[in-house]
Amino acid sequence: MQVSGRVLVCDSIDQVGVDSLKRAGMNVDYKPEIKANELVSVVKDYDAIVVRSRTKVTKEIIDAASNAKIIARVGVGLDNVDVKAAEARKIRVINAPEAASTAVAELAIGLMISLARSIPRADAETKKGNWIKKELVGTELKGKYLGIIGVGNIGRNIGRMAKALRMNLIGYDIFPINRDFVSEVGMIVTDLNTLLESSDFITCHVPATPETKHMFNAESLAKMKPTAYLINTSRGEIIDENALYEALKNNRLAGAALDVFEVEPPTNKLLLNLPNVVCTPHIGAQTKEGQELASSVIAEKIIQILRGVI
Repeated sequence: MQVSGRVLVCDSIDQVGVDSLKRAGMNVDYKPEIKANELVSVVKDYDAIVVRSRTKVTKEIIDAASNAKIIARVGVGLDNVDVKAAEARKIRVINAPEAASTAVAELAIGLMISLARSIPRADAETKKGNWIKKELVGTELKGKYLGIIGVGNIGRNIGRMAKALRMNLIGYDIFPINRDFVSEVGMIVTDLNTLLESSDFITCHVPATPETKHMFNAESLAKMKPTAYLINTSRGEIIDENALYEALKNNRLAGAALDVFEVEPPTNKLLLNLPNVVCTPHIGAQTKEGQELASSVIAEKIIQILRGVI
């Protein structure tokens, strides 16, 4: 069944979703570089607004979206959308949390291994002609305790992968953790402080909220083992980067891997230049498969909502 409606795509998304919307009968305007002032002036003409991370859907934009029925984020979080303002206007806000879970989980595991075996440093020094084999004594993941903060889709995927690497799992979440999953992987469910004190590696998968802002600060970082590693592929705001820098510089923490930052692109050069920090440019969901899936999932949700099915 065909469905009418106008869709504005404000950020770059995989073509598969655009094609699906068009096949369903919708008029799609693809403007991945649209600026905020232009968006405010044209948004009233659209039934659905599609974004990724670049576009911030503010209250001003939402107030101008007089015909909007849907705001869709092709990704996991919703921190670039003023959800309360949208709800006040009775605009549906949707995302695709299921689409990125494998991509982000695989990156987190890759970053963990990169830290444990100093792969980025080994690569850089070898290419410079420096044979530093004796300096690169790593640590094995087997038998180590992996603390997972936020045991949702991504956290569970990481848990399964880490279990296959014969790691021990510790989990913490403000929501109940799936009991079948806990039994499946033998996860120890505990409070946050115990996880911080007990884990050899910690990976975070929580949204950016007032409650999670700087949940890793000087106090919480001090609870971690000096031999522990911290991996963040969720949101940069959850880590106080200055506190992390001090902990790493003073050997109170063995290392950190960061895919996300408080400011993006990152400006904290002191932190980035530490030898025990591995950095990537927010590529957690950046796989061909993940982007295709996220785009197609969002397109299908928009179609079903406009058809009145969901």
